[in-house]
Amino acid sequence: MRVLVQRSGKAKVTVDEKVVGSIDSGLMLLVGFTEGDEIETVKHLAKKVVNLRIFPDENDVMNKSLLDFGGDILSVSQFTLYGDARKGNRPSYINALKNDLATPLYDAFNEELRGYGVKVETGVFGADMEISFTNIGPTTILLEK
Repeated sequence: MRVLVQRSGKAKVTVDEKVVGSIDSGLMLLVGFTEGDEIETVKHLAKKVVNLRIFPDENDVMNKSLLDFGGDILSVSQFTLYGDARKGNRPSYINALKNDLATPLYDAFNEELRGYGVKVETGVFGADMEISFTNIGPTTILLEK
């Protein structure tokens, strides 16, 4: 499982010109799954995401977590996180988990995040989405387990 975590200002995801998820500030997550991922993986990375200390404290040092900061999450499924372009110019997505196996893990991940009392907005799994957001910092961290 890979989660690309980005500290964000306003963020939204649009499908067919309709906004399906948006936040004012917090974290923008791109989430991908691979073979071997399971509920324990989901729980581990959800806990890591909400406790990741990438928000500024009173001294402007990245020392606060999302739970301390009080922001929201926009979580978007992103199978291309497992794109492999080592050979040639067309990435292979063979390492990305198939939709029927990834969807329940993605849903469980978002529910696990909500279990920490965080508002979680999402995209539409498998849809062609347009995502816009302001990366603050910029701060981008890749988490993997």
